[in-house]
Amino acid sequence: MIVRSFKDLEGTDRHVKAASGTWESKRIVLAKEKVGFSLHETILYAGTETSMWYANHIEAVVCVEGEAELTDDETGRTYTITPGTMYLLDGHERHTMRIKEDFRCICVFNPPVTGREDHDENGVYPLLTEEG
Repeated sequence: MIVRSFKDLEGTDRHVKAASGTWESKRIVLAKEKVGFSLHETILYAGTETSMWYANHIEAVVCVEGEAELTDDETGRTYTITPGTMYLLDGHERHTMRIKEDFRCICVFNPPVTGREDHDENGVYPLLTEEG
């Protein structure tokens, strides 16, 4: 059994800050736990815009605080995401988040991330694996 707190992750290698400066993520469950998914608390900052494409992962997101506009870049459809709203990127959709208020969410990735990922120039997380 594993028990840990997001607060305990602050300032550790599990507390990742994007090179773009638009978000930070506390990765409480990672690939090295070998449970088939990773679990993160992510904060996207108000006034920012981030384009993403999880070509190698499925992501489910639940908003717990703040507000954002989610755009499906393939269809142009937009959604307002507020606390209690979930979105699932089950088709590897290219998408853009425009953050209205600091946006705190809980995210699940499959396959799990290692904790070293950041978005590349296409908004993609590389598919990294754990050794052993």
